[in-house]
Amino acid sequence: MNRFCLLAALLVLCLATPAVADDAGVVIAIKDHKFVPSEVEIPAGKKVKLIVRNQDSTVSEFESVEFHREKVVQPGGEITLFVGPLEPGRYEFFDDFHPDTRGHLVVK
Repeated sequence: MNRFCLLAALLVLCLATPAVADDAGVVIAIKDHKFVPSEVEIPAGKKVKLIVRNQDSTVSEFESVEFHREKVVQPGGEITLFVGPLEPGRYEFFDDFHPDTRGHLVVK
């Protein structure tokens, strides 16, 4: 009986893991005035949590005209925002305080 319970518990944990990973969000770092990674793939038609971590010593502003988001990220800080659901395509984001710092959400 104990083996059956253990097997059932492991099965539940294995099945629950993908939902937990999806809920964790997508992390984008700002390092040396660059987005890392600069291209992020997300699923079409789903709401996605983005976590932006500023590893630089200056203030940044994560912004996208295309998916209508704008948030200041303090040095050493992080922000959380939600995007979507979005149609398939490429959506640009940038650091409004450092205009050469650009990246893309690739929605598939």
